[in-house]
Amino acid sequence: MGETRIRRMFETVREQKGPGLIVFVTAGFPDMEATLELVPALVAAGADAVEIGVPFSDPLAEGPVIQESSFKALQNGTSLEDCLNAAETLREKIPETPVILMGYYNPIHTYGLVPFTQRCQEAGVDGLIAVDLPWFEAAPLITECRERDISMIPLLAPTSTDESIKDACGGASGFVYCISVTGVTGARDQVSGRSFELLDRVRAQTSLPLAVGFGISNRTHVEEVGKTAEAAVVGSALIRVMLESPREELVERTSRFVAELAGATLPS
Repeated sequence: MGETRIRRMFETVREQKGPGLIVFVTAGFPDMEATLELVPALVAAGADAVEIGVPFSDPLAEGPVIQESSFKALQNGTSLEDCLNAAETLREKIPETPVILMGYYNPIHTYGLVPFTQRCQEAGVDGLIAVDLPWFEAAPLITECRERDISMIPLLAPTSTDESIKDACGGASGFVYCISVTGVTGARDQVSGRSFELLDRVRAQTSLPLAVGFGISNRTHVEEVGKTAEAAVVGSALIRVMLESPREELVERTSRFVAELAGATLPS
């Protein structure tokens, strides 16, 4: 079902002449109750898919904003199991929306590839992004994901070689996540021109939808990305809104921000 939900989402985006909007939230930030309340609200506001970030103590790709959210989630004691339980609860609330788990490989390896992917399947996880797992070492995890209809989504950067792009696209499913910049996550003033060069290189190797992330922070960025990619991914800009919002205004403020990104309007 996982790959089916992702495929249907992109089909809908195509019919609506997109682009799709994928949002990232850190599980357990500011608390797990907020995550369970927030995600369905963001989908209602216009998010087409949701990445659930698994907080990790030693992130390599995160900028200061997402690092802060991960640190606070870890202070709350958020574990990989908590994230899987959250995904399972959210699946009941957003039955048709793709839920993608995004995190680092160490907790997955420690959990065990077979029990982890089994638990993902039980929880209704549609896709997986293992940020720091080199694709040439990902075959065992890809195999377990394929057996359970979970899309294994690669991250490709402007520095990726043509050979690595070809290898990643060969084993990918769901969509391909293209990083717009070389560096860590974080909202930026404009979308890097290198992301469009990367999209051309990736497009030559796959028919899968392409999503662009890292630095997308407003509707103009989303529209710009949508000229060449099927979806935009927004993480740091959304987490920043969460960091700046009082707990009692969290859902309202973040929902309005996502509605702006999606080009929609929420009722007053």
